[in-house]
Amino acid sequence: MPHAKHGLRLDLRTLILVLCALTAVVMLCASYFASYRVQRQLLIDHALEANRVYATKLASITETFIANALQQLTYSASVQGRQQSDAAALQVETDRVLGQSMAFNSTFVVDANGVLLAISPAPLRHLVGTRMQTPGAQEALREQRPLVSTPYLSAAKNLVVALSQPIFDTNGRYLGYVGGSLYLRERNILNSLLGEHFHQDGSYLYVVDRNRRLLYHPDSQRVGTVVEGNALIDQLATLTSGTRQLTNSQGVEVLAGYATVPSAGWGIVAQQPLAQTIMPLSPLILNVVGTSVPLALVGCLLLWWLAMTIARPLWQLAAGARSMDRVGTAERLHRVRAWYFEAAELKRALLFGLNLLQERIGRLNRDAQTDPLTGLGNRRSLEFSLSLLAAEGRAFSAIVLDIDHFKRVNDNHGHEVGDQVLRRLAELMRRCCREGDLLCRTGGEEFLMLLPGASLEVAAVVAERLRVTVQDTPVEPVGAVTVSLGVARWDGEVGSEPGEVLSEADRALYRAKQAGRNRVVIA
Repeated sequence: MPHAKHGLRLDLRTLILVLCALTAVVMLCASYFASYRVQRQLLIDHALEANRVYATKLASITETFIANALQQLTYSASVQGRQQSDAAALQVETDRVLGQSMAFNSTFVVDANGVLLAISPAPLRHLVGTRMQTPGAQEALREQRPLVSTPYLSAAKNLVVALSQPIFDTNGRYLGYVGGSLYLRERNILNSLLGEHFHQDGSYLYVVDRNRRLLYHPDSQRVGTVVEGNALIDQLATLTSGTRQLTNSQGVEVLAGYATVPSAGWGIVAQQPLAQTIMPLSPLILNVVGTSVPLALVGCLLLWWLAMTIARPLWQLAAGARSMDRVGTAERLHRVRAWYFEAAELKRALLFGLNLLQERIGRLNRDAQTDPLTGLGNRRSLEFSLSLLAAEGRAFSAIVLDIDHFKRVNDNHGHEVGDQVLRRLAELMRRCCREGDLLCRTGGEEFLMLLPGASLEVAAVVAERLRVTVQDTPVEPVGAVTVSLGVARWDGEVGSEPGEVLSEADRALYRAKQAGRNRVVIA
C-alpha cells in the first residue's frame, strides 16, 4: 500500500509537469501564431499602401510630363500657324521641338488634309508629302483638339503614342496639327520616368491604356500586348486610385496599388509578389522560436524539480496554467498559497508570462487601433471607446471636425503636403484636448474628439480653442488652414445609443460648413 501511494504521488507529479509544460507550449504557439498573423497583415497593409502611394506619385509625374509636352506643342503650333507655306521654316521648327527636350522620339507637322509637311529626326524625312493614314493621325484630324492618342502602328512600323496640338490661323481656320510621338518599344522619356522605379524586392510597375494594352512594362517584349485575365486591369478604367490583392495574368498572387493619369486615361499599377512581401517573416519567427525555446526548456526543468518536492500548490498553479485564456486567471493565481520559495517563483513566472502575453496582445491591439499617419485612434478605437462609455453609462461630449477646403491643399500642393497638414492638425488637437480625451481620425480629413464627462459648454470651449489655434497656426507651404466643428453630447440615458451623438455632431458640422466654415456649431 505505501508503494502504491508513492506511485500515485509520482504519477501526480508527472501529470502536473506534463500539464504545465503543455500549457506553456500552447501559450508559446498561440503567441507565435498571433505574432505571425498580425505581422503578416501589417506587412501586407504596408506594402499595399506603399504601392498605392507609389503609383499615385508616378501618375502625378506622368500627368505633369504630358501637360508639359502638350504645352511645348501648343507654342510650336502657334509658330507653325504663321509659317504654314514655308517648308524650310516648318522643318526648322520641327527640329527645334525635337531637340528642345527628351519628351519625344519624333516630332512632325500635318496639314488639314492629313499630308505630312515636316518630320524629325532626319531618317524619317522620306515620309514628307505622304498622306497619314494611321489611327492616331485620323483621330487628331477628326478631334481637332489637344490629344493623347491610343497606341497605334506608325508608317515606320513603330508602336506609337502621339501627342498633338491643333494649328489654327488668325481667323480660326483649322490648318492641321503639330505632334510628337513616343515609341513604346524603344527608349523614350516614359521609360526614363518609370524605369528608374524598380526595386530589388520583386516589385515593379506597368502602364496600360483604356484598352488594357501595355504601354510600359519592365519586360519590353510585353509592351503593346493586351492584358488578359487580370481583374484589376479589367476594372481600372472605372477606378481612380486604391489597392488590391489579386492574382495577376501570370498566375502570381500580388499586392497592387494603382492610380490613373486623367488626361490620357492610362492606368499605372505598382505591384509586389505576396511571397516576396511576407518572406522576412520566416527568419523572424525562427529567431523568436530559437530565443524562447531554451528559456522554455529551463522552465520545464524547474517545474520538474518543483513537482518532485511539492504537490498541492503546484497542482493549483498547473490548473491555473491550463486556463490562461479564461477571465479571472490572474486573480486565481494570486490566491494560490505559495508558502515556499519554489512555488512562489513559479507563481511569479506564470503571472509574468500572463502579463507579457496580455501586454503583447494589447500592443498589437493598440497598433490595430491607431491611424499610422497621425498617431491618433482610428475607427476601431472609436467603436471600442463608445462601447465602453455605453457599458458604463458615462456621459460624454463629441466634437466632429473637418479641414475646410482640404481638397485644394492636395490639388495645389500634393498629397505629401496634405499629409503634413493632417499630422500638424493632430498635434494641435493633442495640445488643445484634456487628459483622458480620445482623439480619432475617422476619414481622410475628418477627425473626432470624445470628451468623457464634459458638459456641452466645456466641449464648446475646447472646440473654439482648437478652431482658433488651427486658424492662427500656419502650415508651410500651405499657410493658414481652418476647420469647421460640430459639438454634441450624450447624457448616458438608458435606451439611447452613444452613436447617435456622432450623427448629431455630424449634422452640426454640416451646418457649420453651410454657415461659411471656420466656426463651431453646437447640436
